[in-house]
Amino acid sequence: MPEISLFELPERVLQFGTGVLLRALPDYFIDKANRRGIFNGRIVVVKSTSNGGISTFEQQNNLYTLCIRGIEDGKTVEENIISSAISRVITADQDWLSVLEFAQHPELKVIISNTTEVGIALVKERIDQNPPASFPAKLLAVLFERYKKFKGHSEGGLVVIPTELVPDNGKKLESIVQELAIFNELGDAFLSWLDLNVEFCSSLVDRIVPGKPDPATLAALEKELGYQDQLLSMAEPYRLWAIEGSKHAASLLSFSEADPGVVVTDDIERFRELKVRLLNGTHTLSCGIAVLAEIDTVKNGMTDPLLSAYIKALMELEIGPAIPYKIDKEAILAFSNTVADRFANPFIEHQWINITVQYSMKMKIRILPLLLNYQQLFQKVPQHIAFGFAAFLFFMKSEEKDGKYYSGSEGLHYLINDDSAAYFHGKLQAAPSEQAYLDAIFNDTEFWGTDLNMLKGFKEAVSAYYRNIQQDGVKNALQKELISGKRGVIL
Repeated sequence: MPEISLFELPERVLQFGTGVLLRALPDYFIDKANRRGIFNGRIVVVKSTSNGGISTFEQQNNLYTLCIRGIEDGKTVEENIISSAISRVITADQDWLSVLEFAQHPELKVIISNTTEVGIALVKERIDQNPPASFPAKLLAVLFERYKKFKGHSEGGLVVIPTELVPDNGKKLESIVQELAIFNELGDAFLSWLDLNVEFCSSLVDRIVPGKPDPATLAALEKELGYQDQLLSMAEPYRLWAIEGSKHAASLLSFSEADPGVVVTDDIERFRELKVRLLNGTHTLSCGIAVLAEIDTVKNGMTDPLLSAYIKALMELEIGPAIPYKIDKEAILAFSNTVADRFANPFIEHQWINITVQYSMKMKIRILPLLLNYQQLFQKVPQHIAFGFAAFLFFMKSEEKDGKYYSGSEGLHYLINDDSAAYFHGKLQAAPSEQAYLDAIFNDTEFWGTDLNMLKGFKEAVSAYYRNIQQDGVKNALQKELISGKRGVIL
């Protein structure tokens, strides 16, 4: 159990959101810092609506167990933490006045949010509602209340850190808040105070948090712990909260001193690039191969010699060198090794088929910049990327039934959960041959936003791999690709 003294710490953080990611990442870091006597502040959590209630938090005195399971530096990690970071939970639609009251507290220094990506959106509304509907309007109401309390003085200054998965989330939230302030006619003096005393920090969060485990796993954990916990969650050992902030912000975010997983810096782009390219990009290029090979989970993919060899070579030989941002080789290799550990986590059931959701969009956002940069840098075809692209095009072959699109591959059956599924289905139906299907997709500059035919040799390599997958099956085709490449891949 946490020390009694931790329950007596002042409330210093206002958090919008009760989700497992917040509890397993920002709240985890704050709890760890409190235990070490560094930050010494607890969190007031705001739940948007009364749906689901807050009784579970109240019944457990706002305590919850975080079960950390996975692999770190090649070693198995099993750790159970009872977090006392949260002081109380307020439901906005039932007790908004309590939120505004806390906004006036001098101890308040940090505001955190995770209201999903759609939460950071402009809704032109008055902030004198009880409460306002949108998160930015709620935030503005809090900031204006604080401004009035401190009569515009700097003592009321704050750091605001959104964790929603939106690029430049801090800058975007700040822009919305400013526009809402103008809409609400809050005056130039408030806008000036906002600009000088409230720092909006963009941030990137990275931790796999499956949340509450399945009933069998939960029963085993509760037996091990010796108690029941309705808020129990699981998380992997890896954790990163990269915060783009000034030295002043860093001084207020002293909990960063408790764990190297919190980084406060003036530029977080390299962290985003590492995550989006090496973690997410590797997932994207591998998921079609895995599904076609009938490998169910990511962890099982890492025990498959072919797929694991492909993943390792893909990260180290093609994705790493092609990241469109200057990052030293040692950092790329270290992150690649971390990704391999995370993929191999035996405690997390991460289904490959779930990673194929919006497959084509992920290809455009995550892979296309890598592909273009690789060819510009090295003037040759990245063979592993080409193979992953071929598997993607093969995966997207479909048959339509009741407005849904399913695998058209013999012996396989899966739903293609992609907004562009109809597009690929139409291209296949209109093509007189499979090569014509590939040509039609490569020739569609509007779909890709670029001319893929300008990538010398890429279409030819993809077409050859596609034919190999069709004729020999994905595993045999992958084995040929790894061996023929002669790039030091150990099978």
